[in-house]
Amino acid sequence: MKYMKIGTRPDTFFAEEDTRSVLFDLPVDLVIQINSTKFLLHKIQLLPKCGILRQICSGSDDSNETEVELHDIPGGEEAFELCAKFCYGITINLSAHNLVPALCAAKFLRMTEPICKANFAAKLEAFFYSCILEGWKDSIVTLQTTTEVPDWSENPGITRRCIDSIVEKILVHSSKVTWSYKYTRPGYAEKHHHTVPRDWWTEDISDLDIDLFRCIITAVQSVNILPSTLIGEALHVYAYKWLPKISSKSSISESSASQTEEMIQKQRKVLDSIVSMIPTERGSVSVGFLLKLLRLASLVGAHHSTKAELIRRSSRQLEDATVDDLLIPLHSSLDQHFYDTNLVGALLESFLAQWRRQGSQVESESVISIRRVGKLIDSYLQVVARDVNMPVSKIVSLAESLPEIARLDHDELYKAINIYLKEHTDISKEDKKRLCRILECQKLSPKVCAHVVKNERLPLRTVVQVLFFDQERNSKVTSRKPQPTETILESFEQPKLIQTEYNNKPERVADRQNCQRASEGEVTTSTTEMRSHHQIMRRKQDIGVFPGSEITKAMRETAITEGASGSKLESKKETVRRSKSGNHGPNKSGTK
Repeated sequence: MKYMKIGTRPDTFFAEEDTRSVLFDLPVDLVIQINSTKFLLHKIQLLPKCGILRQICSGSDDSNETEVELHDIPGGEEAFELCAKFCYGITINLSAHNLVPALCAAKFLRMTEPICKANFAAKLEAFFYSCILEGWKDSIVTLQTTTEVPDWSENPGITRRCIDSIVEKILVHSSKVTWSYKYTRPGYAEKHHHTVPRDWWTEDISDLDIDLFRCIITAVQSVNILPSTLIGEALHVYAYKWLPKISSKSSISESSASQTEEMIQKQRKVLDSIVSMIPTERGSVSVGFLLKLLRLASLVGAHHSTKAELIRRSSRQLEDATVDDLLIPLHSSLDQHFYDTNLVGALLESFLAQWRRQGSQVESESVISIRRVGKLIDSYLQVVARDVNMPVSKIVSLAESLPEIARLDHDELYKAINIYLKEHTDISKEDKKRLCRILECQKLSPKVCAHVVKNERLPLRTVVQVLFFDQERNSKVTSRKPQPTETILESFEQPKLIQTEYNNKPERVADRQNCQRASEGEVTTSTTEMRSHHQIMRRKQDIGVFPGSEITKAMRETAITEGASGSKLESKKETVRRSKSGNHGPNKSGTK
């Protein structure tokens, strides 16, 4: 920081309550009133250097005391005292912190060269041009002080010259930066203390008011020299400094209680300005940062256009987001669930609109993009499904928004459905059917199919469909392998059931033989796999699912006519009951 000292006499000003006086040999004959402060001074010291005071006192008798009110002087009492001390020859120290108010006050009092040679305004201007504008931090501090006297600082061009000086230094290559700057990134000092980072300027300009910050960013962008990512980094630094709630996950009721309306309006202004300055290039800021701004926009009640712009920009990079980025708290007190699924739905809708417009241009990239988003949404559903107050309609609506190509399989979607059913034990049968109807059973992996068969929370109709499609898949796999005729015929035979002496339940002969062979080392199937296999076969037996049976025919008819989501469940259940009673009645009666 640069400093300038003017004057040689010691400071003889003193204050008593709201009155400021100076030790002098002559009696007081000039009283200056500024707001609530009164200055007791002398005409002989001030009139030769202050043109405005000379004009006011020109019609009064020099021997009489004159009172003058200067309530509108820029910089107020502090700036006027600097000017008065200069007139008395008292030593004053000037720097970037007090230069602007002092210069504006000197201009107001007309302490210029035509009034007196080597006057106060001329000395201040010389210090401003030769020292302040040459320094990096001096220019920033001086620019910030212009907010104290906005109208007066514009006239002499202080604001514009400070902005030009700052922008000129920002555009200098980092290898030529020789001045000091503030850079507090964690770990940078230890690793790169000999090099200057490309974003060295971002923290220092973040101290500025939002309007001045915007002037600098706009000027830098207009030159089109720096990459958009550097502009984005500057916006990121500024947002985290002036928007403390940007990383908060609290709801509006929790956060607004500690904030005044004035604070919220200020944050809203900062947010609107930052969003308007984001470069148009994709990736100039991260999607995580955009979604944090969107979360804050909901929190402070930002303008609709700001939220719409954030949704549009975020959706362009939705494939790069994480589940944590999407966990935006609901800001409305009318709904009881915690997460704002409507906002995520708007993001997905905007993404799909852009994806459909651009999909035909680069097909392979388009498929990769939509599938990454599909995986993201399914993972998001698994989290929000744990919210006990989350309505089933929100889950269904979001899951159905994705096109069919977005999911290679429905394993992750099944996990979300299973979590929801586990957390919402009181869900109605209709809602359970509605939820499971979004599942395409033919897109489940064999491992997930095995879990579905044992899942007591699912509707019977869903289990039947999964068993059918799993059987169809196994049949296709088997048909591709060359097998002896006898083996093929045996695979379509009705499995024989016997009574076990342990649990008195029917058991397949083949299964029992496999167990015997396993004990002799002929079969290498693990105990866990055998148990899982028996559980599946017993579930099949309980509902009568065997190749060639009537129930299997009913399953085929259900899967073909209704797919993964039919509406004739009751008639199919009746078919299941009749088939079970017709085909397996004697066996069941024998085991009771």
